[in-house]
Amino acid sequence: MAQFIKLYPENPNEKEIAKVIRVLRDGGLIIYPTDTVYGLGCDITNTKALERIAKIKGIKLEKANFSFVCHDLSNISDYVKQIDTSTFKILKRALPGPYTFILPGNNNLPKEFKKKTTVGIRVPDNNIALEIVRQLGNPIVSTSIHDEDEVLEYSTDPELIFEKWQNLVDLVIDGGYGDNEASTIIDLSNGEPEVIREGKGSLDVL
Repeated sequence: MAQFIKLYPENPNEKEIAKVIRVLRDGGLIIYPTDTVYGLGCDITNTKALERIAKIKGIKLEKANFSFVCHDLSNISDYVKQIDTSTFKILKRALPGPYTFILPGNNNLPKEFKKKTTVGIRVPDNNIALEIVRQLGNPIVSTSIHDEDEVLEYSTDPELIFEKWQNLVDLVIDGGYGDNEASTIIDLSNGEPEVIREGKGSLDVL
């Protein structure tokens, strides 16, 4: 059964964050708050954990479109090809924020994602998520836990999320009620921004 811990976004408790990091480094799966819906995540460098997430989602790992949750823009360059000035300006305006940007991947992508030409990048405006990736030292791979067709109740209430997921993951973070609107997805991989899904993030950043 998963651990259930409470964290406050204004000031995430160091000891509790350290617990989360231990779970991730041991190949565990976590459910954590973002600035949109709650996310299911694991350490990007742990193959077994990545395979577990793909299995839960019922997809093949190499076909999975997971987002990489990064701490800041400097993190992004680890996995993304050099971006032009106009793209950088959009990212700078929008992040941290409720967006997923699709960008051209580089040769440093983890081996499970080597065949991918693009990668979805998130820098959520949520201190809990940012502190986790900062202390982990590398991004986490993430996917939202709501049903794609209809946003279900459990995507906002941490206690209901815990009830549903306690036997599938290793740790659930209660960071308060989540949002029930997913991130706005913008494809920046072809020069011209293309909106793939309009969600919580305003399109004014473009």
